[in-house]
Amino acid sequence: MPGKVKTIGDLIRGIKEKARPLRFMEVCGTHTMAIAKYGLRQLLPAEIELLSGPGCPVCVTSQSDIDLALELAGRPGVTLFTFGDMLRVPGASGSLETIRARGANVIICYSALECLQYAVNHPQEEIVFLGVGFETTAPTVAVAIEQALAHKVNNFSVLSFHKRVVPALQALVSGGNTAIDGFLLPGHVSSILGQEPYEFLAREYNKACVITGFTAEDILLGILMLLSQVENKSYRVEIQYKRGVNPEGNPQALAYLAKYFTPVETTWRGLGAIPESGLGLAEAYKDFDAFRRFSLQLGRKEIPTACSCGEILKGLKKPVECVLFAKQCTPLEPVGPCMVSSEGSCAASFYYGR
Repeated sequence: MPGKVKTIGDLIRGIKEKARPLRFMEVCGTHTMAIAKYGLRQLLPAEIELLSGPGCPVCVTSQSDIDLALELAGRPGVTLFTFGDMLRVPGASGSLETIRARGANVIICYSALECLQYAVNHPQEEIVFLGVGFETTAPTVAVAIEQALAHKVNNFSVLSFHKRVVPALQALVSGGNTAIDGFLLPGHVSSILGQEPYEFLAREYNKACVITGFTAEDILLGILMLLSQVENKSYRVEIQYKRGVNPEGNPQALAYLAKYFTPVETTWRGLGAIPESGLGLAEAYKDFDAFRRFSLQLGRKEIPTACSCGEILKGLKKPVECVLFAKQCTPLEPVGPCMVSSEGSCAASFYYGR
């Protein structure tokens, strides 16, 4: 039984005893990188296939959103702050790195609070934080807005491309294109959301679900727990990562999300537009909304390329099945975001899976 195993050898033997042709999707980009780094695919029986899902925030940011950020960063007087992973993600007309080389003010930061401090010190500039990430990142942005409001910082705003994981999972399982038997659910996002928001996957779609941590032992134990659910036809949401996730989530972070953000339709790379899957700023905080402050308009048509990131994020292709993989698309010269991000499935396969 999963509760009695102690070593990786025990876990592998347990998995082999229960193995059958099944496809499990890891939803978190950190899981994707850990699975590749530890060589877990090579340790698993051939019957069990691991797919990489839409859990890397950089990878799921759409081409049109990147282009919108490029347009804004190119405006006079605007300084755009971004996480480093976003710098080389390609839009239709280049990347933040290319526009910075042409003279745009694009600065790498580690938090929205760092961006806010820059705004305090440079009141003559319009400072915009590029908000990318899931429910784990958005509460920290809410704290920055709270402090900007308290200290009357009027030159700070947020271009919010934040996304919600659960509507994306709903779109995946209801779309019918991907055969998935179970999910390794994200530990970080689940530390905020808790257990309940995923219950529909088990209740309505008979999907095995386990919230897992990030060590090799965590992931293998999560797979063994998924196999036990399938074997017993007892589908539910279990928490393997109990040292990081409470069933009720993080009430304080959830309160920040509910106060400062509102669900909006947004476009995911590979998945298209999904209702209420984005986090826009709530009406009460419209003064900090870069969309309103700069009259930005979404909805540009994306230019198709040979890049397969979209199909990879839906579990329809593996990175090595993309015609560009390790040829025209490498970490040094990426074509798609899955090769750019440190949590991207293509980068993981390039460094560890070939």
